[in-house]
Amino acid sequence: MASTAAGKQRIPKVAKVKNKAPAEVQITAEQLLREAKERELELLPPPPKQKITDEEELNDYKLRKRKGFEDNIRKNRTVISNWIKYAQWEESLKEIQRARSIYERALDVDHRNITLWLKYAEMEMKSRQVNHARNIWDRAITILPRVNQFWYKYTYMEEMLGNVAGCRQAFERWMEWEPEEQAWHSYINFELRYKEVDKGRTIYERFVIVHPEVKNWIKYARFEEKHGYIAHGRKVYERAVEFFGEEHVDENLFVAFARFEETQKEFERVRVIYKYALDRIPKHQAQELFKNYTMFEKKFGDRRGIEDVIVSKRRFQYEEEVKANPHNYDAWFDYLRLVESDADPDTVREVYERAIANMPPIQEKRHWRRYIYLWINYALYEELEVKDPERTRQVYQACLDLIPHKKFTFAKIWLLYGQFEIRQKNLQGARKVMGTAIGKCPKNKLLKGYIELELQLREFDRCRKLYEKYLEFSPENCTTWIKFAELETILGDVDRSRAIFELAIGQPRLDMPEVLWKSYIDFEIEQEEFGNTRNLYKRLLQRTQHVKVWISYAKFELSIEGPDRLQKCRQIYEEANKGMRSCEEKEERLMLLESWRDFEIEFGSDSTRERVRKLLPEKVKKRRKLTAEDGSDAGWEEYYDYIFPEDAANQPNLKLLAMAKMWKRQQVEDEDDSAPEKSQTPEETTSPSSEEPAAPPEDPQENGSDRNTATETEPQNTYDDRDDDGSSSSSSSSSSESDSDGDDGGEKKEKAEKSNDEEKD
Repeated sequence: MASTAAGKQRIPKVAKVKNKAPAEVQITAEQLLREAKERELELLPPPPKQKITDEEELNDYKLRKRKGFEDNIRKNRTVISNWIKYAQWEESLKEIQRARSIYERALDVDHRNITLWLKYAEMEMKSRQVNHARNIWDRAITILPRVNQFWYKYTYMEEMLGNVAGCRQAFERWMEWEPEEQAWHSYINFELRYKEVDKGRTIYERFVIVHPEVKNWIKYARFEEKHGYIAHGRKVYERAVEFFGEEHVDENLFVAFARFEETQKEFERVRVIYKYALDRIPKHQAQELFKNYTMFEKKFGDRRGIEDVIVSKRRFQYEEEVKANPHNYDAWFDYLRLVESDADPDTVREVYERAIANMPPIQEKRHWRRYIYLWINYALYEELEVKDPERTRQVYQACLDLIPHKKFTFAKIWLLYGQFEIRQKNLQGARKVMGTAIGKCPKNKLLKGYIELELQLREFDRCRKLYEKYLEFSPENCTTWIKFAELETILGDVDRSRAIFELAIGQPRLDMPEVLWKSYIDFEIEQEEFGNTRNLYKRLLQRTQHVKVWISYAKFELSIEGPDRLQKCRQIYEEANKGMRSCEEKEERLMLLESWRDFEIEFGSDSTRERVRKLLPEKVKKRRKLTAEDGSDAGWEEYYDYIFPEDAANQPNLKLLAMAKMWKRQQVEDEDDSAPEKSQTPEETTSPSSEEPAAPPEDPQENGSDRNTATETEPQNTYDDRDDDGSSSSSSSSSSESDSDGDDGGEKKEKAEKSNDEEKD
């Protein structure tokens, strides 16, 4: 018990770790190993060199080494390096039989180890045991036939020994396994080293079947070319093209074929090869082909040949585009333009037929606008280039049958078809076409084109009938009425023309009535029917009070030679001015007065000029508050307004403006007078006198529309009915400062309202 207790006391106590946090510097296992390597802690000193002096000592050494090797093998039989070291040690002692035995034992352990077979065979070859080495290689290629290294070593040994038949036999055994390409090339090179070209050809035949790639066919053809068999080489290329067909074509094959023919001076063959390839290979895969073709034509072709290369390249590009998107009509147009410039009619027709076969998927006119030009170009090509009128007629007819006329039509197709029949001197056919067009789908353009056609043929009765049909179809078209009337005028039937104009202006709906009235008035002026013209102007003014009508009426009266023409013109201006007083568009009224002023400057007297000058308005700049759509404040906007002196409603406003300007000028003068008296108190210097006129308020009528509106007059040479110099001289000052004094403005506002009431009374 005591000993047990003493033993228990001898056990050291385990120290408790109080701080279990990780250390700041962590040491990895890799770092420990690196430090051990740097310090060389595990280096053992080399064993001492031993000198063997007699046979017994040598046998003892051998026994000891063999025992060590056997122990290592016994510990781990699968480590082949131990077997190889053991065998190589025996080989170094010239113990070939023992080394062979070790290799055989190792092969029993792992017969698939490549290094083991190689070391075994190399040992036999070093010791000149040829049959043993041959036996080992034979066993190796039988067990591991896919290891190319064994075959290369075996065939190399046989060739070095001069055993050509044995080497060939080994190659044949190898080829039965269909190895990689380099093995076939080694076999071919072996045969060529012994001038066996026919056997090399036979190997190539088998090679291109086992490895059917373009580069191998090209190598085969170059092999034939290199040995002078040109016909065989050409045949190989042709077989290759046939072998790959059109689905697996490759540009490298055609480039090599073309270069082969180029070296044989067969330039036509080269051209045919390139064209054949370009027709079958996609553009993105034929860049090298185009490049070589262009270089060939530059070297051996003429200008036409080079152009053919470029055309074929572009044709290839367009083919790719239309294949990617058949409804890309712009690509079709470019393609057709290219083909038309350099192709026979059959090819062009084929491309046109392919193009027009791609109808728009939706029956909406906007999708057909580009498509319809394919038909137009097709018809024009047949007519102008091929000069085949019958086929052109078929194209037009097919196009018209294709268009859904109930939904939409194209007037240009009908018109072109009709014009084509006219060129073919088939007038009856042209009229039939245009009549069908008007019956199926009447349009303004169709009717207009048919009328122009009959006008060129001088068939005026037909034109009258067509105009009647046109006006039945579209009675609101003013241009048609005018053209119809002009036709009758040209034909000398004035009464008929006037009747047409009367019918026209009596229509309830017109698209351009002002143009129609102007044409009617010009017609009457041209016929010198001035009484009718005046009546027309009066009728027109009953419908509209537009300022341009008044001005035109006044100029008409001025243009008529007579003693009272000026008086009539002035009378029209006065009537216009009276009629436009209620007009809301002040700019139009100003335009009238300016035209009247120009007339008086040229033909009037000083008194009439002065009278018109007093009628001209004052131009006033104002501000108005803008409101956004959501009702928020959008800021202020400046605009110009015109105040006419003869408007009674604006008279008080003009007086208020004049008073405001006078008050402003007087306030400025008072400020200039009070400038030296700076020492006075602010109340004495800044407060205005009660006797000074306060700022007059704005017109209540303007404030009713917008309380925040501020007006500002600009200096102009305008006058009103008043002879007050103050009102005319104060037009250069701004009335917008009238908002500055609110208190005085209220008093003046009441005074202004009283004065307004007095003037109204």
